[in-house]
Amino acid sequence: MTFLVRALDKPGHLDIRKTNRESHLTFLDTAGDRLKLAGPLLSEQGEMIGSLLVVDFDTLEAVHDWLADDPYTKAGLFREVNVTGFRPVIARFGEV
Repeated sequence: MTFLVRALDKPGHLDIRKTNRESHLTFLDTAGDRLKLAGPLLSEQGEMIGSLLVVDFDTLEAVHDWLADDPYTKAGLFREVNVTGFRPVIARFGEV
């Protein structure tokens, strides 16, 4: 099943995001083909304020188990994480 993960950073924690970014990207690679889309959420000023992921896992619990190992999670970056089922219908990204 496809899931949408929306994680919002705690205010004032941009330094934690930047410090753990490379480890986070390496972690995302562990998902292999299960990771469909990933990128930072941005403020109006272009600052990173959260994360958006689209992933395929068998269950909601499996998504939460996987996210528990994310370096961002372990560093306490997020103030809120929402995971919901998602059905992709249209995607028109072209080259990113």
